[in-house]
Amino acid sequence: MSSYAELEKFHSGQSFKSYEFFGCHRQNDGKYIFRVWAPHACKINLIGDFNNWNETSDQMERLPDGESFEISTAAEAGQRYAYLISTYDGRQLKKSDPYAFRTDIPNSFYSVVSDQIKKVDNKSLEIATDYNLPVNIYEVSLLSWKRHDDGSYFTYEELERELVPYIKDMGYTHVEFMPVTEFPYDGSWGYQVTGYFAPTARLGTPEQFLSLINAFHKNGIKVIMDWVPAHFPKDDFGLYEFDGQPLYECPLWDRMEHSGWGTRRFDFGRGEVDSFLLSSAHYFIEKFGIDGLRVDAVASMLYLDYDRDFGDFTPNKYGDNRNLEAIEFIKKFNSVLKREFPGVLTVAEESTSFDGVTRKVEEGGLGFDYKWNMGWMNDVLFYCRQDPYFRNHHHVKITFSLMYAFNERYVLPLSHDEVVHVKGSIVNKMPGEYADKFAGERELLAYMFAHPGKKLNFMGYEVAQFKEWDYKAGIEFFLTSYEKHAKMQQFVKDLNHFYSDCTPLYGDDFDWKGFEWLVVDDKFNNMIAFNRYAPNGESLTVVVNFSGVEHKGYGIGAEKGKYRIVFNTDEKKYGGNGALKKKVFYTRKQTSHGKKYTLFVDIPKLTCMYLIKEK
Repeated sequence: MSSYAELEKFHSGQSFKSYEFFGCHRQNDGKYIFRVWAPHACKINLIGDFNNWNETSDQMERLPDGESFEISTAAEAGQRYAYLISTYDGRQLKKSDPYAFRTDIPNSFYSVVSDQIKKVDNKSLEIATDYNLPVNIYEVSLLSWKRHDDGSYFTYEELERELVPYIKDMGYTHVEFMPVTEFPYDGSWGYQVTGYFAPTARLGTPEQFLSLINAFHKNGIKVIMDWVPAHFPKDDFGLYEFDGQPLYECPLWDRMEHSGWGTRRFDFGRGEVDSFLLSSAHYFIEKFGIDGLRVDAVASMLYLDYDRDFGDFTPNKYGDNRNLEAIEFIKKFNSVLKREFPGVLTVAEESTSFDGVTRKVEEGGLGFDYKWNMGWMNDVLFYCRQDPYFRNHHHVKITFSLMYAFNERYVLPLSHDEVVHVKGSIVNKMPGEYADKFAGERELLAYMFAHPGKKLNFMGYEVAQFKEWDYKAGIEFFLTSYEKHAKMQQFVKDLNHFYSDCTPLYGDDFDWKGFEWLVVDDKFNNMIAFNRYAPNGESLTVVVNFSGVEHKGYGIGAEKGKYRIVFNTDEKKYGGNGALKKKVFYTRKQTSHGKKYTLFVDIPKLTCMYLIKEK
């Protein structure tokens, strides 16, 4: 494609592979061509290892659009470079390449000459997404899953050797990386991005990152990557006022910044910014074979008054607070990716009641495959923090999610955000004595896996780490040398495998056909019970005792038959008391909960049990 045609697509917001034009690319003659968009620049000089950082040589030529610059020069892969942008008011700005495939972080903030990764064949991306498959996601920070004794990172190669077999053995279906697009500050956890086309150089090269993803795929595990299109940091070498004026950020006073985060908001609706962001998403899917993107902070994109005081914004043309440009960008994002990669997953981290997040774009929705269920997460964690004696006052917190569970396609998240900032680790949120905390976590997880919706848990919960997540340190896997923690890990492993093998737990997650309340309003006993159904007619009965006392002979309406316990969180092998010796229960002819028969079960305190009807 000619420069004219490519630039026209770029400026109109229709270039989904702008990384093939802008940035640094090897030519047939062995030289590299560098291109950058900087419409407010007076002139730009390319500086780098290849010209001894000479600030007066290698001046770039302006392209026909009058806004972009290019230069062809001799360079070698691995050499560092930057753009020296001269502004009309006499300033000189040293900027990294927005389209760089590699960076020199953490040693410096320069870009690195690098060839594109060759396209990956990922056949699963060619097949339309099936929502009736199990989705059990292990969320991980690659920088802090494990650390060496001296505090240094595990590399992509080391993660390939250790993380991949660990996730495979534990039975997860998906892994989700917290942002790996280059970021300067570890304390941002990756959510303040400066390199939208570069996997972080802290852990190795793009080729090694690709090898890690391939290893997951060879083991049947799909890879989701956190992607951050809502905002970017104000580091002076990055996108911030790139050519001396607002460029990637919106120039309007009330749309420019997220003051709470100290970041700039992208100028959604500007063609060049749309092309930049869409190309970033496209690049990681096409070149690395990423199976899905979890889009961060969608709510901050949707609303003009997000993180702003009352009245401190300009309404849209309809007089309300919706960011119309951002909404159209999101629709374009999902439409483009689904057209190019029918099997790719897009997941919204969206915390409001915005309608149609997972509805198809052509039906008026935003087009995401899944949305994080933040309401469920907040309610269930609030409930579980309460002493069982007082939980009867908050029973609605454990049942309310079914009022809206099928309005969207949800992922149930117990994510990194819930185990930081003095919120406590999952096990440490639980009230009671030492053993009760472990029982509470097991019960919560078993309830979570039975609740409609796909699953996501953040690393460390599986070993019942009491310490909150620390981005500067690894997960405390040494805890598995202690009995309670080792048994918790075994519990999580068995629960993961049981989930993947039990069709009723995932086969119909987004319709009332897959769920039936049996006990919903027994707040005095802190009890709930329900059935899950698969499309093929298989069913699973779930009984949960959130109280601090055992219930003997508790009656639950059921179809006539013999029921066997197939999973019990109180088993001794999981660190429980093993209080229940009986495994099989029979119904009696007694009306209960709208059923003609009643199943009388014994259920220990702080326990969740799964039962199947055998006949």
